[in-house]
Amino acid sequence: MLKPFLNLIFPKICLGCQVEGTYLCADCQAILEVSDFHKKERFGALDDLYFPVLYQHPLIKKLIWAFKYEGVKELAFDLANLILAHFQLLEKKPLFLKNPQDYLILPIPLTKERLKRRGFNQSAELAKVLAESLKIPLETEVLLKTKETFPQAILSEKEREENVKGVFAVEQKEKIFQKKILLVDDIFTTGATMKEAAKKLKEVGAKKVIGIVVARAKVGEDK
Repeated sequence: MLKPFLNLIFPKICLGCQVEGTYLCADCQAILEVSDFHKKERFGALDDLYFPVLYQHPLIKKLIWAFKYEGVKELAFDLANLILAHFQLLEKKPLFLKNPQDYLILPIPLTKERLKRRGFNQSAELAKVLAESLKIPLETEVLLKTKETFPQAILSEKEREENVKGVFAVEQKEKIFQKKILLVDDIFTTGATMKEAAKKLKEVGAKKVIGIVVARAKVGEDK
């Protein structure tokens, strides 16, 4: 009930061109050049990775920063739509589009302390939009983060791997056993977080783990 009133006081402004009405207008979305190409890559226990855009684009940096650190929760819809557009543009469609019943969507979790500070888990918000659009079941309480870590962006590649070692746990392991998992996060840089989460999921019986993120970055770009 309050939403129309709040929109009058705090109107949505496109983070690209400042036009009112949306955080990402159609014109600015068009300049992001969503990829129509996918090359299968394996990263440790992570069997593959899908991403629509590169993090080096200034607008992508601005969108993810606002979403992740400024509390603009509604950006989940715009950013998830970039991922969905990527899937539709691919000549060879991912198997999870054809057989959604064979998959399960999990977000990279936050610790309870960080979730309380931030107000929401950006990965979970992306996962909710993807799960609804792809008709794939979503589980947000299965993969847990049990230890607080330093922000990955301030660390070197080796430090990132050490930072996330042993920080994930799995509850209700029967939900994971022999399942194909779509693991959702916002950015993929070295892959340390996703690789560690995928490793834990494989340990409890996951059949396959595929990463899905908004953007791929190089070390140093995500600072």
